Amino acid sequence: MPRTVRRITVGTVILGTIAAGTLPATAVQAMPTTPATDREITFTVDGTTTYGTLHIPAHRRGQKMPAVLLLPGSGPTDRNGDQPPALTPHTLAKLAGALAHDGVVSLRFDKYGTGRTGLGAYAGRPETLDHPAFVRQAAAAYRLLAGQPEVNRRAVRLIGHSEGALTALRVAVAAEPRTAGVGLLQPLAKRFLDVLAQQLHDQLAAAVAAGQMSRQEQLTLGRAVDRAVADFRAHRPPDTSAMPPALADLFRALDGPSRRYVETIDAIDPVAVAYQLPRRTPVLLTCGTIDPQVPCHMTTPLAVALERAHTRGPGRIVLSGVAHDLTDPANPDVLAPATLDALGRFMRYGAR
Repeated sequence: MPRTVRRITVGTVILGTIAAGTLPATAVQAMPTTPATDREITFTVDGTTTYGTLHIPAHRRGQKMPAVLLLPGSGPTDRNGDQPPALTPHTLAKLAGALAHDGVVSLRFDKYGTGRTGLGAYAGRPETLDHPAFVRQAAAAYRLLAGQPEVNRRAVRLIGHSEGALTALRVAVAAEPRTAGVGLLQPLAKRFLDVLAQQLHDQLAAAVAAGQMSRQEQLTLGRAVDRAVADFRAHRPPDTSAMPPALADLFRALDGPSRRYVETIDAIDPVAVAYQLPRRTPVLLTCGTIDPQVPCHMTTPLAVALERAHTRGPGRIVLSGVAHDLTDPANPDVLAPATLDALGRFMRYGAR
């Protein structure tokens, strides 16, 4: 999701000593014979080598397991869901761990501009990197995952967090093999710049409520935000003359080397993409009640579109007391119980 200014101021289960020979034969056969492992993988798209982690849970030799491709949110977010050194919530790493606990293979990778992948072929021309490039990268990762010897090709799903949910939607539309489900966790549910504008308007309203600015100042800055968005969509430099420095810097940054990326992702309406999903695709959409980046009301049009597109459940699940990073702020080191419950419901739905 867009990273906005925070404040605008006009100023192994241990089995103990039980010997395997004392267990029933069926139990011995059910025990994993291959230990869990992380496999470093690479694949090449558009002249760039992408690096990722394939996690294989403990399993019986020859077993085919369900699998999930995990896609990160906006900005320089790596395979673990981090933007080091400042922002390290480990969102995707936590999701991979939760999935592994239920015997699900997962793949997560360093998208362009992050980790070992870096910018690759785009290093000398970052201004040409657009959102379709990220979709092609994710689609290649999906095909690679589906082709792994431990994976059941008919049980491969996509899960995207935040902006990664839009990428997951776009890959799912034409995925081969057809996806067994799409998880949209705290998703980019509207056009990119509409979400950014809504976040900024919400921050302005909060500043008024806190006595940090007047109602007239809110209206003036709100109009400036809307004008800058209109400028951007009209392929003009955004007018930042009426903005305080932090807000002006945000729009100037969008107008820099990442402008093509912003324009191409903003051109996509997630609601329109939802209607393109294959009928009866299982979908999970989550929103957290304390997520200021994707308030639940923002996800309603997307939830309606998914229903009208004849996708299947579990549909939208509201995560009470859950923040944007899928945790309870009182216990940020682990995924919130509500998140784990929703994830489990999604993975069980339509399982084959």
